[in-house]
Amino acid sequence: MGLQACLMSQALRKMSGNAFKAGCTLIFLNQIRYKIGVYYGNPEVTSGGIALKFFASVRLEIRSTGKIKSAKGDEEIGLRVRVRVQKSKVSRPYKQAEFEIIFGEGVSKLGCILDCAEIMDVVVKKGSWYSYGDHRLGQGRDKALQYLRENPLLQEEIEKIIDMEHDLQPGLPVSS
Repeated sequence: MGLQACLMSQALRKMSGNAFKAGCTLIFLNQIRYKIGVYYGNPEVTSGGIALKFFASVRLEIRSTGKIKSAKGDEEIGLRVRVRVQKSKVSRPYKQAEFEIIFGEGVSKLGCILDCAEIMDVVVKKGSWYSYGDHRLGQGRDKALQYLRENPLLQEEIEKIIDMEHDLQPGLPVSS
């Protein structure tokens, strides 16, 4: 057993019990490495042995799927990411989600609203045009987001419809 893997195993045995008693959540970030000489199966592996995989209650794989540029297109202002639940002891594994992370802001709430509204057919996308009822939000995702940013009442109305479809109380955060 490698030294790092042995140390991780010892540390996780101690930390997991203490974290549970204290009601804390431990978050570990790891990188993907590639195994050499793998012809079949996935050559990707996380470093540190298998102890972290064993002790984890939830394992998420996060990958960038694209960059978000500013309106002028001269600088990157965020990333579009895909998150896949690799392991979950608390809910259903293997689910996927895509969302935008804006630098200095976090997960784009407005982007999530537009994505949910499009999936639920609250906002209709025909070609590259987005529309809601008799409102034309704009041609392309960026223009639709800008229109919703400039019209907060319309944004709230769409958000309430999404919340009602999911039996949520409007404006309350979703708890797990």
